[in-house]
Amino acid sequence: MAFYQDPPRLLNQFFDDSLLSEFLARALPPDVLAVEQPALVELGALAGGELFALQQADRLNEPQLVQWDPWGQRVDRLELTAVWRRAAELAATFGIVARAYETGLGPHARLVQFASAYLFHPSTDVYTCPLAMTDGAARTLLDLGNQALVTRAVPRLLNRQPQQMWTSGQWMTERTGGSDVGLTQTVARRVVEGPDESYRLYGTKWFSSATAADMALTLARPEGNGPGGRGLALFYVEVRDGQGRYQGIAVNRLKDKLGTRKVPTAELTLDGTPAVPVAGLSDGVRNISSMLNITRTWNAVMSASSMRRALALALDYARRRVAFGLPIAEKPLHQETLADLQAEAHGAFVLAFRGVQLLGRVEARVATSQEQQLFRIVTPLAKLTTGKQAVAVISEVLESCGGAGYVEDTGLPMLLRDAQVLPIWEGTTNVLSLDILRVAQGMDVLAVVEAECRAQCAEVTRGPLLPCVEAVHRTLAATSAWLAQAMQVPDRLEAGARGLALTLGRTLSLALLVSHAAWSVQNSRPAADRAVAAARRYLAAGLLRLIDLSSDHAHDRRALLGNSDGLTRLPTS
Repeated sequence: MAFYQDPPRLLNQFFDDSLLSEFLARALPPDVLAVEQPALVELGALAGGELFALQQADRLNEPQLVQWDPWGQRVDRLELTAVWRRAAELAATFGIVARAYETGLGPHARLVQFASAYLFHPSTDVYTCPLAMTDGAARTLLDLGNQALVTRAVPRLLNRQPQQMWTSGQWMTERTGGSDVGLTQTVARRVVEGPDESYRLYGTKWFSSATAADMALTLARPEGNGPGGRGLALFYVEVRDGQGRYQGIAVNRLKDKLGTRKVPTAELTLDGTPAVPVAGLSDGVRNISSMLNITRTWNAVMSASSMRRALALALDYARRRVAFGLPIAEKPLHQETLADLQAEAHGAFVLAFRGVQLLGRVEARVATSQEQQLFRIVTPLAKLTTGKQAVAVISEVLESCGGAGYVEDTGLPMLLRDAQVLPIWEGTTNVLSLDILRVAQGMDVLAVVEAECRAQCAEVTRGPLLPCVEAVHRTLAATSAWLAQAMQVPDRLEAGARGLALTLGRTLSLALLVSHAAWSVQNSRPAADRAVAAARRYLAAGLLRLIDLSSDHAHDRRALLGNSDGLTRLPTS
C-alpha cells in the first residue's frame, strides 16, 4: 500500500500553549482570568480549527486592485481575501483592539488584549497589521487630545460591530525611505471653504500597508514650514467619502512583496486629499510617537506568536514523521534542534509580554518612574530582538520539516516569508539600535536594564536557575565595561549599537525566563520543569553579541566594504 505522510495538525491553541496559560495565571488576578479565559479558549479553537482550515483553503488567493470599471471609470476598488473578510468580523466581535480601551481591566487591559491578538494572529494572514495601526491611531488621538477627532473617530476604531468598526492606516513611508521621515515630501496646503479652514495633501506615499482602511494618520509638511522632522505635521485623513470613493487618493499599484502578500500594501498618490491637523502644524514626528510605541509592541508580540505557530506545526510533524524506524520526535538530534527553538520562542514571549505589561501600566497611569523609563527601553529592545529571532527560528522550523518545509502547498513557506517583515517594519534592527543610543543620551539605559534584571532574578539564590542568574550579572558587567570603552570612540559605539541592543535584549529575556521559572517552581505549576529548561537552554545559546572594539576590527570593516574610507564614494561612469 502506498505511503502518504500524515500532515501536521493543530489543537486548540490556547490549551496547547502552556507558556501562555501559565503566564496569564501568573500575571492576571484570578477573577480577571476567570472572566477572560472563555474568550481566549474560543479564539484558541478558531485559530487551530476554522481559521487555520480557511487559511489553508485560501492559500493561493491574494488581494486584487480593480482600477477601472467596464466603462472606463477609475474606481480603485480592493477585493480582499476570504481570510481577511472573516478576520475583520472576528476582530471586531472579539474586540481585539477595543479590549485595551474598555473599562474595568485597568493595568491588565493590554495583557488581555495581546493574549487575544497572540492567538488570533497566525491564522489570519497578518490581519493584525491593520489592527496594530488601528490601535496606534486610537492611542495617538486620545493622547493628543483633539476632542473633535476623538469624538469622530475613536468610537468607530473601537467598535465591536463588524459593519461599523473602522481600521486606520499609518502613512509615513515615501520614496525617500521610511526611517528618516524628516525627508517627507508630501505638502499640506491650507484651503478656506466658507467658514471652515482645512488642508489638502499632495504627494506620494510609497508603502501604505492599510490601503483598505477607513482613515489614516499621515505626515505632511505645511507650506512654508522648514525642513526636517520638526517642520512636519500630523494629519488625520478619512480615506473615502460618503459614497465610498477615495478622496483625492489614487491607488497606483499593489506592492509585489516577498511576504505578507495577503496585506494589500499600495503606492498612493495624494492629490488634494482632505486632511485635518491633529495637533498643530509642526512636531509631527514627535506627535506620532504614541503610535510607534503601540505598533512596535504589536510587532514583538506577533513575532512571538509566529514562532509559536511554526513550532506547533514542527512538533506535531515530528510526532507523525517516521524515519529510520522511529518518529523523528524520538531522535535525540531532532529533539536537540527543536529544544533550542523552543527556548528562543520562550525568550521572545516573555520579553514581548514584559513590554505589554509595561504598556498597560503606563496607560493606566500606575507606572512608577522606573517603569516608565523601562518601557521606553523595552519597546525597541523587544521589537528588534524578537524580530530577528522570528526569522531564525522559523527558518529552522522549515528545515526541520525537510522537503515539506520548502513546498508551498504545505503552507510552511508562507510562515518564513511573512516573518521576514518583522525585523523590517516599524524600524529595522539598526534603526532601533540607534534609537537605544539616542535614549542613552538622556537616560542611563544600562542602569535601568540592570535594575530590572536584578529585580527579576532576586528570588533565585540557589538551585538549577542560579547559573542563569550568574550569567545575567556577568553579561551586564561585561556590557558595562564594553560601553565605557566604546564611548571613547563615537564611530565604534555606533558600529556596535546592534550588538549592544541584542545583548541587552537577550540578557533581559533570560532574566524574565528565570523569574517565570522560579514562580512556576515555587507554585508547583504543571509546566515548571519546562520553564526551568527554557531558561537554561536559552543561556546555552549565549547572551553576548558585542563587537570587538579594536582598531583592527574597525579597519577590517572598512576594508571588507571596498576601501579604507568606508562606503563614502559613489561609483563614477
